[in-house]
Amino acid sequence: MRHLVVIGGVAAGTSAAAKARRVDAGLKISLFTQEGRVSYGSCGLPYFIAGQIAEERQLIARTVEVFAQQGIEVHLYQRAEEIDPTRRLVRVVDVREGAQREVGYDALVIATGASPVLPPVPGRELAGVFTLRTLDDGLAIRRYLQEQSPQRAVIVGAGYIGLEMVEAFHQRGMSVTVVEMAPQVLPNMDADMAALVQEYLEGREVRVLTAERVLALEPAAGQAADRVGLVRTERHELPAELVLLSAGVRPNAALAARAGVALGAAGAIRVNQRMETNLPNVYAAGDCATTVHLVSGEEVYLPMGTTANKQGRVAGANAAGGEASFPGVVGTGIARILEMEVARTGLCERECKALGIDYRTRTIRSRTVPGYFPGSGRIHVKVLAEHPGGRLLGAQIVGRAGSAKRIDVFATALTLGAAVGRLWDADLAYAPPFSPVFDPVLLALNAFRREA
Repeated sequence: MRHLVVIGGVAAGTSAAAKARRVDAGLKISLFTQEGRVSYGSCGLPYFIAGQIAEERQLIARTVEVFAQQGIEVHLYQRAEEIDPTRRLVRVVDVREGAQREVGYDALVIATGASPVLPPVPGRELAGVFTLRTLDDGLAIRRYLQEQSPQRAVIVGAGYIGLEMVEAFHQRGMSVTVVEMAPQVLPNMDADMAALVQEYLEGREVRVLTAERVLALEPAAGQAADRVGLVRTERHELPAELVLLSAGVRPNAALAARAGVALGAAGAIRVNQRMETNLPNVYAAGDCATTVHLVSGEEVYLPMGTTANKQGRVAGANAAGGEASFPGVVGTGIARILEMEVARTGLCERECKALGIDYRTRTIRSRTVPGYFPGSGRIHVKVLAEHPGGRLLGAQIVGRAGSAKRIDVFATALTLGAAVGRLWDADLAYAPPFSPVFDPVLLALNAFRREA
């Protein structure tokens, strides 16, 4: 009987195992994860911490028992320490007891995910300092909030997760300061669109410090020496009873690299469209793997839950003897920050410049629904198009409720390689509860007409 071994759970690993079972009902499938749970909705963690999701069990997608019913063996608290591609063996260790064993495989899927980037500053070990990557992280933060009732939080990093956690802490009545070493919040968006978000945050009494580095995390004077109380930056001393380090992630690729697996963009595992690595019968998927940007054609590292699930399915299908491929992504992302919604897809201006692409931009301001309709709010839409030719390159949206999911129109068009001229007269749905008669998407696209 052929044996498929999957290293890692959550999104890519569990998707690979489940898909492999559907492809080959007789395949032996073993999944090893160092966590105590195998499948949960990590993207829901900010809302679990905020209290919008009441119980831990609501985040659990599939249990060990459910996988067992599918004939998939799940081994919790088991960390892969070594891959021997010559003998086709994986050495795993029980993280609780230290016992080791070797497991043979015919096909291997590496889905080891990513780890938070930790700024190299003293004080990271203090109580009250957290990262947010796993369900255990979320449980630890929620428990700390309940037991310690901190009143002031500092978030280091202003990407999607960092700003989603602004909402979580704000809803719990805490004062929040965001420190970002880049010149703007949301570094993957253009500065003019990010400025709208920063202005909104400051209007909601969130302190935002950009172009500023954290130097140290320290206890407060006269307080417990093992608990954080102060964040020292280049220009400020920020009181804080809770600190969240949210400065991005890096791929967990060291295990694969030691086995001879080639790495690519950002040090992630290089894969082709079949999720194959350079080693025979070894696949990789999810936040540890690269992908291709469909607009630029470049190899990129863009870890997202949607990508992890799709790549996992492809890796599992091929590892089980099927045939599947994953062409790539267009870099779509979305987040809610209090009442503000943000989204982006494709390339931003910085990326276009780095690639040497000549482009034009148009930005419009409109309403989410007609001004006379209840709930109408502002929406800003920015579109980038290649010049000449008009090929759609990217789009960004910042606005109130009902704004951000409009990004899917642009993501679809980018996936199909459309030009703005093909989209001017798109027959988008209209009714007052959903959109103005001319949707903001069309207004932004039509702003390019005079160059046609």
